Amino acid sequence: MAVYAAVLFDGAFEAGGQEAVLEVRDQMVRVAGAMRTNMELSVALSDPGYTPEQRGELARNVFAGCNPVLLDVLAVLAERGDAALLPRVLENYAEQLQSKLNLCVVDVTTAVPLDDALRRIITEKAEADLDTNVVLRESVDKSILGGIIMSTNGKRIDASVASQLDHARNVLKTTTDGGEC
Repeated sequence: MAVYAAVLFDGAFEAGGQEAVLEVRDQMVRVAGAMRTNMELSVALSDPGYTPEQRGELARNVFAGCNPVLLDVLAVLAERGDAALLPRVLENYAEQLQSKLNLCVVDVTTAVPLDDALRRIITEKAEADLDTNVVLRESVDKSILGGIIMSTNGKRIDASVASQLDHARNVLKTTTDGGEC
């Protein structure tokens, strides 16, 4: 995994510096998500019933819009039957972001778009907690109702209203005080 991540990181950095490195990271997150939710694709990319060339061509066709460096690595992973390793490659890539650029990407999900003041507060708090420079990747998901979900390096903080309501619902279902409600 470290070799794949190093090839990706170095190739992206040579091609376009920090912006390209971040672009590849974001694309890897989307590709890993697609593979996680599309079992047919995941199976096909590692299926020994296909030749390595066919698996590589499948990866190139499905992910044609990706950065060329990422596309090449995805094709090699598929050719070798190692497509399932992508989440671990992504973890190694994040480690290289940290060690080589002193940078950490924090994915932030809110119910409404962040304003500049809140974006600055979140960035400053994350930089202080992580002791590194932080880049926010923001997304809006109205289903969380309010609050915030943040994740980085495999850690997740869910302070959304939806998760708090789910927690309260579960407590009410399982808690009994001996009386009738």
